[in-house]
Amino acid sequence: MSRPIIHTDILLKFIRTGARARAEKLLDRIHPADIATLLGKLRPAEARELIDLLFSSRQAGKTLSELPAEMIPSFLELLDDERLGQILGRIAPDDAILLLDSLDVTRQARVIPLIDPARRAELDRLLRYEAGTAGNVMTPRFLALERTATAQEAIDAIRTLGEQVEAVFYLYVVDRNGRLEGVVPIRRLVAAPPDRRLEAIMMPDPVSVPPEATQERVANVVARYNLLAVPVTDADGRLLGIITVDDVIDVIQEEATQDMYRLAGLDEEDRVFSPMATSVRKRIPWTAINLGTAFMSASVVGLFEGTIARNATLAVFMPVVAGLGGNVGSQTLTVITRGIALGEFEFERTFRVILKNMFIGMTLGAGVGVLAAGIAWLWKSDPAIGLVLFLAMVANMAMAGIVGASVPVVLKRLKKDPALGGSVLITALTDSFGFLCFLGLAHLILGLF
Repeated sequence: MSRPIIHTDILLKFIRTGARARAEKLLDRIHPADIATLLGKLRPAEARELIDLLFSSRQAGKTLSELPAEMIPSFLELLDDERLGQILGRIAPDDAILLLDSLDVTRQARVIPLIDPARRAELDRLLRYEAGTAGNVMTPRFLALERTATAQEAIDAIRTLGEQVEAVFYLYVVDRNGRLEGVVPIRRLVAAPPDRRLEAIMMPDPVSVPPEATQERVANVVARYNLLAVPVTDADGRLLGIITVDDVIDVIQEEATQDMYRLAGLDEEDRVFSPMATSVRKRIPWTAINLGTAFMSASVVGLFEGTIARNATLAVFMPVVAGLGGNVGSQTLTVITRGIALGEFEFERTFRVILKNMFIGMTLGAGVGVLAAGIAWLWKSDPAIGLVLFLAMVANMAMAGIVGASVPVVLKRLKKDPALGGSVLITALTDSFGFLCFLGLAHLILGLF
């Protein structure tokens, strides 16, 4: 496990000391993914030197495609148009699309004509589809034969064409018009008698996705049916391409990052290696919204200034009510958002789900509220404050369950991402309602005592 790290450290020393010949020899022993990690540590001049070395050893395309998405544009700027066109002509079509999608429209228009005509036609077909769809990320290089072919003929085809396809997990069976009829796992093909026809060993009616399907849907199909690759077919059932499991893993990471960021009100361009100016610019909108929601909560507190002035102890326990309510709301939001993303959530049962999470919140509020009330009573020697704290926690955590389940459902109904700033909304609502309950109950109950 330590070898790649040792190699990249040595490679870095060779680059910085100008030992180009040694660096070039070492490149063959390092995986492109490890070289991609090294690129992020280099100064622009050093990165340009490494890319020159990679280009000489024909590894530049593979290495660039392994970079995190936010780093690709800055490194593509180090390549002139002609060199970039050559790289795009060498790498797998889906990797080429990844790099092309990282370019602005103006540079795309300059680079695409520089690609080999045969490859350019292949990429043009993929670029017709919207970014992030199955058609855009699929590879059009796959193995397909008609059902009358024998197992031996299929194995011979793999030997002949295997190097031209990205990965050989399955052999696809199509009719004369290219319509998908079945799929043969390679293990089943190898175990079959040489004269056995594909129609006898294929799995009929395989799962497929349309080219317009979202990446998220593709990932769900692969996970649900335990596939190593999923075929992409048009409306007539013709096989257009396949999406392999390595691309699906990238999709899963991308979708997970997207949901994680949106729950926190972050933009996907804001990454570890993003320029500081970019991070600040991307975070300003939700920070401003958060400021507005904070003042909303503050205005609720302002309604009870007199109550707080008469009993300053209330200020000590306000964060307890708000903090626990926000926690329950965020937990509920996460569970519901995941359910929607994975297709587990049935909108017909929305009311039942909201009711369930309300009772979960009430139960948690009652359990934790008893403990909190006891601590408040012992700490401040005031049973009335303990009672107020208990009732406020039950009410606020019940509301947190309702809000946490409702917000992602409403956003989905509005055709918005359920994770879009959900945590910011949940925090604002639970804080405001929590302060209202706690201080309102305190005003009533403490007034009686």
